[in-house]
Order: sequence, then C-alpha cells, then structure tokens
Amino acid sequence: MEFSAKMLAQYLNGTVDGDPNVIVTSASKIEEGKPGTLSFLANPKYTPHIYSTKASIVIVNNTFQPEKPVNSTLIRVEDAYSSFAKLLDLYQKEKQLNKKGTSKSARVAKSAKVGKNVYIGENSVVCDNAVIGDNVRIFHNVTIHENCQIGDGTIIYSGVVVVEDCIVGKNCLLQPGSIIGSDGFGFAPIKDGRYMKIPQTGNVILEDDVEIGANATIDRATMGSTIIRKGSKLDNLIQIGHNCEIGENCVIAGQTGISGSTKVGKHVMIGGQTGVVGHIKIGDNVRVAAKSGILSSVDDNDAIMGAPSFNVRKYMVAYAHFKNITKLVDRISQLEKQIKNLQDKA
Repeated sequence: MEFSAKMLAQYLNGTVDGDPNVIVTSASKIEEGKPGTLSFLANPKYTPHIYSTKASIVIVNNTFQPEKPVNSTLIRVEDAYSSFAKLLDLYQKEKQLNKKGTSKSARVAKSAKVGKNVYIGENSVVCDNAVIGDNVRIFHNVTIHENCQIGDGTIIYSGVVVVEDCIVGKNCLLQPGSIIGSDGFGFAPIKDGRYMKIPQTGNVILEDDVEIGANATIDRATMGSTIIRKGSKLDNLIQIGHNCEIGENCVIAGQTGISGSTKVGKHVMIGGQTGVVGHIKIGDNVRVAAKSGILSSVDDNDAIMGAPSFNVRKYMVAYAHFKNITKLVDRISQLEKQIKNLQDKA
C-alpha cells in the first residue's frame, strides 16, 4: 500500500512542508528511518534525529521549529503522537480488510449467520446459532461457540475462544489466545471437605471498541453478565473474575487480576501486576500504581499505591519514613541509653 504526503495530511487535517507527492509504504522509528518510510517526532529527546533521518515523511507538532535544514517532508499536526497512531491503525485495517472469504479448513455451522465481507481463517470454527457481523476478521484456529454474537468490524486473532452465549461488540480487538467466557471460579465447600463446582450460567459482554490483550481471560458470570464497557483496553495476561464490571474507557496493564463481582468505574487506569479483591467498588477516574493490592473500595478521583493500597501522597510520606527507619532506630537506641544513664545517676 502506498500513501502520499498529501493524502496523509488530508486524513490528519494537517499541512505539508516539502514535497506533497512523496510516497511512503511503511513506518519506521525516526532514528532508523529509511527512504519510503513514515516516522514521527513527539518526544523532544529525539529531535536531533530529525536532521539525520532518511525517512521520507515525518509527522511533527505544529509548534516544531527546525534549527537547521530537514531533508524529510514534514506533516504538521496538532498532536504528532496520536496522529501517527491513527495512521498505523489505518494501515493495519487496510491490510486486514484485504482478507475475505472462508478458508477451506474452517467450519461454519449451517445455523450460523455470517455478514458481508467476513474473513474466517484456517481451522476456525463457528458453531450453531452464532451471529457474525459485517467486516469481521476471524484469523486461524479461533472457536466461536454456540449463540455468540460478534459485532461489525471486530478483529479476532489466532487462538481466541469465545464461549457460548457471549456477546462481542463492534470494532473490538481480541488479541491471540484470549479467552472470553471461561467459567468463573465458583465452588461451594461441602461437609466432607471437598468443593462442589457452582455452574456458571451467565455470559460475558464486551461493548464496542474494547480491546482484550493476548492470553487475557474474562470469566463468564455465575448469573447475569460480566461486562467490559465501551472503549476499555485490557493488556496481556489479565484475569477478570465472574460478574465484574469494567467501566467505559478504562486501561488496565498486564498481569492484573480482578476478583469476582468487583465494579470498576469510568476512566480508571490500573498499573501492571495489580491485585484486586472481590465485591468492592473502584470509583471513576481512579489511578492505581503498579503492583498495588486493593483490599477495599476506592473513592472517585483518588490515586493509590502500595499493598495494601492507600492514597499515593500518604503512601509516599509513609515510605519516606520507612526508608529512614534504620536512622530512627539508631536515634531511639541512643535516647534509651541517655535515659538509662540519667536514671543510673539519679
């Protein structure tokens, strides 16, 4: 695929400094730019590279003022970083939309409904009464179980399993190996010390524009639905327990685990390797530092860290004391000696 500077500038509502007809076919880092590639400059740390890069086109902020000649054609935009991300998304979708049809080794049930311009890859299976929307891309070795719904424009990469009755919205992205609708972890203790499995009869609902990372697992509800709301993005290796609800436009980093029936509000950011107990509520606009352990509900707009976690400012004060604990112990020991000497003299 080829794109001219003029085409890209129109798509980004930007302006061109240089040759509007220069063509690019791929992207590159600015420090590794080659002719025919597109790059960007957003971090001032990389500014020296713009004078030596061989990239044909570089996206820059409107405020960028070169201190010496630049060989590349520049596209000026309001935000170079988000604009570059937008172009990468366009490039990726253009590649994927070229794939259409059902592979010979795929199996699609007669009762399944498949929309227009759908691609179903090698060895993938679409089971009875599943509904696949228009422009869906299902890559290799994917299983869509009975009664599932996949919304228009969704992309499902290799090795994904969507278990029965689950609903995936429009323009979602399921990365390789993710599991949507595995059984929730529910067991009832019985008198002889064993545990009896509680049937998990609910489902998972992913609303529109949700991304699930590689090898992430979203458990189905015991009853009702586990829900990931519109626009939320989950990283790789995340566990979402049964009957959880993740609010709109949340971002959750890798290796985080959220226990069952916990509700997470809107616009929440959770750092990697965070653990969250079940049956609590995390408010809107909360920020959680990596490796936190959340043991109780969190108010709106709070920022927390630590295990167990609490307000980040209080944590930093407490941590400053913790780092100085050896000095504090030494001071206490000296004071004890002084008190003992005074008592001996009395």
